[in-house]
Amino acid sequence: MDYAAARRNMVESQLRPNKVTDPALLDALASVPREQFVPAPLRAVAYVDEEIPLGRGRFLMEPMILGRLLELAAPRPSDVALVVGAGLGYSPAVLARIAGRIVALEDDRELAQQAAQTLQGLGAANVAIVAGPLADGAPRLAPFDVILFDGAADRIPPAIIDQLAEGGRLVAVIRAAGIGRATLMTRRAGVVASRVAFDAAVPRLPGFEAAAAFVF
Repeated sequence: MDYAAARRNMVESQLRPNKVTDPALLDALASVPREQFVPAPLRAVAYVDEEIPLGRGRFLMEPMILGRLLELAAPRPSDVALVVGAGLGYSPAVLARIAGRIVALEDDRELAQQAAQTLQGLGAANVAIVAGPLADGAPRLAPFDVILFDGAADRIPPAIIDQLAEGGRLVAVIRAAGIGRATLMTRRAGVVASRVAFDAAVPRLPGFEAAAAFVF
């Protein structure tokens, strides 16, 4: 399979027509070999416009949704970024082409090990894989200019919001009543504001389920 042609087609048919326009972001998405971040039997479908199961209950986000989330986050070369739920490392690999330093947080040690091997093979020296509970974030390495949730969440823990730097941007698909909404949170003068950018269907990250309501 011609993966380079598949990447070009992904950019031209899935990303550009769907409001992903930042040149640096498009270059990153066009250059990172997405097929290396999925199980080998699924490499032929690595560039389809839907999520791909990675095993162990995790998924690779649809290219268009990831592209639009990163467009919202507007990463810059000087930024320090946190990826929550790094999976096999694709999102950190894309961010590594744009931002200065990437912390890739993953609570599944097997996935984290595979991600580290793939990223090392691609020469992504500015990505640090951190194993730990996703809901805690990475407080010892905070603050972060960009925080990306690589999967949906019913809630964003205050502990992670607290790790957002002044001027920082957090992007996540937040689910409510069964509907996912891509949301941008920003910190300005110490105040965190949020706005919904678009609807998105994304599998949920483990550990970010809404608390069960008490029923009499």
